[in-house]
Amino acid sequence: MANLKLTDVEKTYGGTVQVLRDINLEIDEGELIVFVGPSGCGKSTLLRMIAGLEKITGGTLEIDGQVVNDVPPAQRGIAMVFQSYALYPHMTVRENMSFALKLAKKSPDEIDAAVDRAAKMLQLDPYLDRLPKALSGGQRQRVAIGRSLVRDPKVYLFDEPLSNLDAALRVATRIEIAQLKEQMPDRTMIYVTHDQVEAMTLASRIVVLANKGIAQVGSPLELYERPNSEFVAQFIGSPSMNLLPGEVVETGTQTRVKLDGGGTALSDYPTTEADKGLRVNVGVRPEDFVPTEDTPIYSGKVEITEALGEVTLLYFQAEGGGDPVIGKLPGIHREMRGKQVSLGAEPDKVHLFAEGVSLLYR
Repeated sequence: MANLKLTDVEKTYGGTVQVLRDINLEIDEGELIVFVGPSGCGKSTLLRMIAGLEKITGGTLEIDGQVVNDVPPAQRGIAMVFQSYALYPHMTVRENMSFALKLAKKSPDEIDAAVDRAAKMLQLDPYLDRLPKALSGGQRQRVAIGRSLVRDPKVYLFDEPLSNLDAALRVATRIEIAQLKEQMPDRTMIYVTHDQVEAMTLASRIVVLANKGIAQVGSPLELYERPNSEFVAQFIGSPSMNLLPGEVVETGTQTRVKLDGGGTALSDYPTTEADKGLRVNVGVRPEDFVPTEDTPIYSGKVEITEALGEVTLLYFQAEGGGDPVIGKLPGIHREMRGKQVSLGAEPDKVHLFAEGVSLLYR
């Protein structure tokens, strides 16, 4: 229904405390964009700036080509679902969902049709006459989403809508939001979360925020398979990508790195003769490690195993007080605890970073 464009957007409090800067982003009609990042990175603040609940202190925000910096929230054509349900406890589900339309003086027939349509999409039909206290947490969140649906806005904003739900309800409600998006392919949605699973499964594109700005924008698989920095590499994916220091010893279409721990890594990242001797961090995701005896990247003693059923996590001794190296193998491998294991990876799964930046993005 709408496209958005943020140009050089900034947010400063009190004229001195800058929390966001140089935010440049275009969101196309029909996209589901997810903002992720560490606590305090400004993702909810950015969402509230789009909604008009926070003033933009620099740059411009356009919706469908119109600058809306000074347009009141109610006139931006935006509906927002908050972390808390914020339902009126004395109103039924139907009354909660219809309240905004009544304030807008819509006709009773129009209100009933909009509520019935939203309730059907969200499977709330049996609960329309119940009060919020008679609903589960997941049902209450669906009512909050339904309250936004009935307004038929240009843009839907979700501010960590699942964070108050338990694990099982999070999964169920996440699937419902994905199904809802399938039913409304032309609706633009922006979703804030700290949950990587939500980001990876829901987003058409992910915006990673860090250090007051945008660290990287891309599809979930782009960010997972080709992170542009060590930060993104370790933020996206759980457990985090392993980073092992070393030095480039052979260059060309493939690059060979001699690791400080004694292993050798071969990467498909291309380098030039000038890169020989370059200090790099070799990045390998835990699931890309495989046991090997042929020129391993890493060898060590398995300190702890975590058998999760479908996979087993292998935790190796941390070197120099740093983060432990983690391998992730399919199946159950409790027998590996206490054993010396060597791990390797295919060259196309080996990432190289110099001074925190991927060699592919230099």
